[in-house]
Amino acid sequence: MSSIRTNGAGPHDPTHDEQLAELPMAQLLRRLSDQASLLVREEVALAKAELSEKGKRAGRGAGMFGGAAVFALYGVGALVTAAIVALSLAVATWLAALIVAVVLFAIAGIAALAGKKQVQQATPAMPEQTVETVKEDVQWAKIRARTARQH
Repeated sequence: MSSIRTNGAGPHDPTHDEQLAELPMAQLLRRLSDQASLLVREEVALAKAELSEKGKRAGRGAGMFGGAAVFALYGVGALVTAAIVALSLAVATWLAALIVAVVLFAIAGIAALAGKKQVQQATPAMPEQTVETVKEDVQWAKIRARTARQH
């Protein structure tokens, strides 16, 4: 028996195939359309659920990063103040503040360019489970179509 999903239909039932063979073509096509619609709705629902879960996790992680960034900002502020005070021992205080500000802007510019490059290389999130189940569904449909042609 293959590992193809049967969407709850259970193992292959030959009497079910015989019953289907007796149905008129219009009814078979209607059933096919209904089942295909149901399958598409279920796959869309699965994709929504999967992306929703990933979004929740990303939101929590972003919140934690935000909190960490606030404390890091306070730490950087303290270090910048220390650098200005240390530099003011050699030059005027205003010049020490100006020198530190120029260095910080240079670092910000480099970080912005590196961030821009990373964003351009980013790829959108894919709902992996949904993609996999759609592939399984296509494979299952191909097998069913082949067995139907043989009968």
